[in-house]
Amino acid sequence: MKLKIRRYRWSDLDTILTLHRICLAEVGLVPGDGVYYDDDFPRIQEVYLACGGDFLVGEVASRVIAMGGLKPVDTRTAEVCRLRVHPEFQRRGFGAAMLIALEERARELGFHSVIGDTTLNQGAALALYERQGWRELSRHQVGDLIVIYGAKCLVGPAMLEL
Repeated sequence: MKLKIRRYRWSDLDTILTLHRICLAEVGLVPGDGVYYDDDFPRIQEVYLACGGDFLVGEVASRVIAMGGLKPVDTRTAEVCRLRVHPEFQRRGFGAAMLIALEERARELGFHSVIGDTTLNQGAALALYERQGWRELSRHQVGDLIVIYGAKCLVGPAMLEL
């Protein structure tokens, strides 16, 4: 199966919102836990696209099975958000493909680094970020969850300090 990565279209909204909810439920995250939210979905254009970021979706056989967004933090840093792969398609390299595509897009947009977060109970996501060269910045308790914040420098071998 080949993953085709493209830019988000408004017609993807219901599909990606469903994908988001399926993926979070799979790892035990639920509304009201302090981490789960989805208020940015109706505002993809505003939150990701119009302000200098991007939002990508991944398709297999014309079915959206993955997604991820880039939200500018400042002129040098973008946040990787909403990195999701449908549970039926996990462990096939699609998460890595999406993360790599987001990092490449961040470079194209002129960002020098990316940041992001996940929870301690999302072991596959933690392993993915580590394999892709991200480093842990901090951990914080949010409700019953431990949120792990990470970053990756995107500019050259000098690995500028974040």
